Amino acid sequence: MPSLFTTPVHLGLGATAQVQPDFTGLEWYEAYGERTASDGAEGRLVSLYTFTESWDSWEVHPDGEEIVVCVDGQMIVHQQLADGSTNSVTLGRGDYVINPRGAWHTADVTGESATALFITSGQGTEHRPR
Repeated sequence: MPSLFTTPVHLGLGATAQVQPDFTGLEWYEAYGERTASDGAEGRLVSLYTFTESWDSWEVHPDGEEIVVCVDGQMIVHQQLADGSTNSVTLGRGDYVINPRGAWHTADVTGESATALFITSGQGTEHRPR
């Protein structure tokens, strides 16, 4: 049985759900974009992660918005919006935030760990060091 912790799902055109290869790191996103290119910006990547440390990078999704749902623990999502403004949102269990298209974002874990569900417009995702 696949687990969203290791094996993300792509929601594609025509209400399809496609199991993806196991996540292997940031380089995984480039291959994901190639695998799902025919769905364009309408495709969504669904994944689940537990973080024990704050993120060491920023990421941006230029082709669409992302929903981040905290399912356990607490985290602070930091956003650098396209208009130059910044925003920080503290999420606890059940809370969510939307990362707008083109907003660079990162997160801090405020306790021992935080688990989050991501529904992402993953095509074209970029990363930069924090």
